[in-house]
Amino acid sequence: MANLVNAERISKAYGTRTLLDEVSLGLAAGEVVGVVGRNGDGKSTLLGILVGTIEPDAGQVVRTASLSIGHLTQAEEFAPGASVRDVIVGGQPDHVWAADALSRTVVEHLLAGIGLDTDTATLSGGERRRVALVALMLGHHDLIVLDEPTNHLDVEAVAWLAAHLAELRDRGVAMAIVSHDRWFLDAVCTRVWEVHDAVVDAYDGGYAAWVLARIERQRRAAATEARRQNLARKELAWLRRGAPARTSKPKFRIDAANALIADVPAPRDTLQLQQFAVTRLGKDVFDLHGVGVTVPDATGERTLFGPLDWSIGPGDRIGLVGVNGSGKSALLRVLAHEQPPTTGRVKQGRTLRLGHLTQGLDAAGPGALDPRDRVLDSVQQLIRETRLATGRDITATQLLADFGFTGDRLTTRVGDLSGGERRRLAFLRILLAEPNVLLLDEPTNDLDIDTLTVVEDHLDSWPGTLVVVSHDRYFLERVCDVTYALLDDGRCVLLPGGVEEYLERRRLRTQPAPAASAHAPNEASLAARTRQARKDLARIESQLGKAAGDIERIHAAMANAASDHARMVALQAELHAAQARHDELEEAWLELAESLE
Repeated sequence: MANLVNAERISKAYGTRTLLDEVSLGLAAGEVVGVVGRNGDGKSTLLGILVGTIEPDAGQVVRTASLSIGHLTQAEEFAPGASVRDVIVGGQPDHVWAADALSRTVVEHLLAGIGLDTDTATLSGGERRRVALVALMLGHHDLIVLDEPTNHLDVEAVAWLAAHLAELRDRGVAMAIVSHDRWFLDAVCTRVWEVHDAVVDAYDGGYAAWVLARIERQRRAAATEARRQNLARKELAWLRRGAPARTSKPKFRIDAANALIADVPAPRDTLQLQQFAVTRLGKDVFDLHGVGVTVPDATGERTLFGPLDWSIGPGDRIGLVGVNGSGKSALLRVLAHEQPPTTGRVKQGRTLRLGHLTQGLDAAGPGALDPRDRVLDSVQQLIRETRLATGRDITATQLLADFGFTGDRLTTRVGDLSGGERRRLAFLRILLAEPNVLLLDEPTNDLDIDTLTVVEDHLDSWPGTLVVVSHDRYFLERVCDVTYALLDDGRCVLLPGGVEEYLERRRLRTQPAPAASAHAPNEASLAARTRQARKDLARIESQLGKAAGDIERIHAAMANAASDHARMVALQAELHAAQARHDELEEAWLELAESLE
């Protein structure tokens, strides 16, 4: 099949940095390519060259005649005074655009709660993103290029968008997508392009296939490099054997050693998250008693959540989901005492030291980033040297290098960093305060996949309490033990089945109630519910196994700390919380098991 777009030996550089060097690739009808790579490696630049908004320094891009391209950028710009209706359907009245079933479906799912005659200048960042996405979906393009399409979308909207793009793919629409949402990439993409070191490596399949293929490629490269380094070591050892003899060695041996060393490629920048020290956490973290939050709206007041009674203990790892506007960020602010609840009270533990990563990194408040500061200064303002949990002393410069800030990035102003770099810097600043409770509000925003995997690896061994608000299903399932949902009726409920259970609840709430009937239930519907229940059972069993492992680990620690009274008290509190979590999961398992009998 002929390609819709062909890039032939394209190169692009900014200043002294080369982002793309003689890259050749193509995109055919029906292909959906996920573009991955670290922040700043050239993903958005590659997309801009493909669609024609950026000109390459060398090479050429050939597009088929009459090719229609839709491009969603990270910055949505609308004409002054334009309404939502103007942007998405060119100002057409409802009876015209709504005659198309596809258009109705897209608008209903992505623009629910947004009036079509609303001025785009009054929209929030998330609403502007949705409007731009709808305009693109209704454009009937041959090629769709999406730069972070899931930003600001809730879990439900991401699931719908993935299903819709899969339908467009089956109709022959080609797509190139930059996204850090790994579940989304797996659900939609047929190929993956990895942009790194000015080249683009192509892989067949979605995210999971890319991970497997990349690991295999790295394994082979590591084996080759290990053999190469072994040869180099042997040559150097031979050359250094005895000072008097060194000058008499045959010149070809010296040349061979120099050749082995000279062309060793420079290592790729790596990102490490050290094991930071954590302030000791007591048995109490958060106790919520009758907590509720209301906000003003057009009808007077709207309840986001409450009254809510909730106890969060040491070591709890909680994921929080819900539709946009359901109050997830407000709940985190209430926990952090940054916003008073409308009703009720929140009790914090005496030894609690809290780190709160917000969505707005430049907003005022503790830990906020000043865009005028330079990267190194922003860290040295907090600490010039610290000691890690491993006992290693480390300077601010070394810390920043471990987080991927080296060379001229150390003196770059914070305002000139990419979104991912600023989020990484904010995370480092929070960790330096040695918190024992982390509240993370959309921590995956703007982070590339390599950074995400390292952050996840760090959080795996995080010894404190963790509360995460995220629409990234992969991230939630990776770092959290339990998932709660803020429903639109004000309740906060446990989801034993995770995000899948939440989406099923939302589907059931939006479906019309079935008419009363004396007939037996539909067999297909019963079978679907049974399959879902069995899937939920398997998920809970996995969580139960992990909870049981935590209890065993605590018992072992208690046996080793029998003579340390303070340590025993802390472990007893941790054991109580782990047992309570195990009992809660066990009860959910029994309820599901009974429903299958």
